[in-house]
Parts: sequence; structure tokens; C-alpha cells
Amino acid sequence: MSVKTISSMVQWVEDNLANQPTLPKMAAYVGYSEFYCSAKFHEYVGISFKEYVQRRKLSMAMINLLKTDERIIDIALKHGFSSHEAFTRAFQKFNGYTPARYRTEKPGIPLYERAQIF
Repeated sequence: MSVKTISSMVQWVEDNLANQPTLPKMAAYVGYSEFYCSAKFHEYVGISFKEYVQRRKLSMAMINLLKTDERIIDIALKHGFSSHEAFTRAFQKFNGYTPARYRTEKPGIPLYERAQIF
């Protein structure tokens, strides 16, 4: 698998963050098996496909929490979480803050940026 293909996989994920990207859909997009895509994605990006998607969605949610007045439940649903509780658990595991505390304290936690493949 070429670096260009890996880059297109990352781009596809970024383009589909709001649409619940899945490994089967990405594999179909690039034309390789799910197993092979998963292994190569992990090799080049350094984390699993699932973990990458989760971290990017949470980073986008962090931006929404700081830059909008949207309700936390609305942000959670917008980023593909099934409930306020699921979002809060994932968010707190990701950065050590609940969404509400993050919004009020505005800690300088860096976002998980898009993977750069060279």
C-alpha cells in the first residue's frame, strides 16, 4: 500500500467525521480488505483506526465546547455519541475533564490533530 493511499484514507476519515466513518466503508473506498487497511493505518498513523476516529471526534467536540454555546448533549450527538453519559465518559478519559468543566475552565489541552503522512 502506498503512502498516497494511506493519505487518502486519512483524508477520507477527516471528510467523514460527521458521518460516522467505519473501517468497512473506508476499506471499500480505497479498495483493500478491512484487515489490510486496519494494519496499514495503524502502522503509518501509530494508533488504530477506531482510536484515531475517536480522538478526532473528541477534538472537534472540544472546539465546539469552547467556541459555541451549544448544549453539551447537542455537541455529543453531533459528534456521534449515543448519549450525554457516553460522551462525558469518553471525553473525560481523553483529557481528564468533563465537558462542562472543560468549557468553564478552558484548560490549554492540545487537540489531537489530523495525522500527517509523508
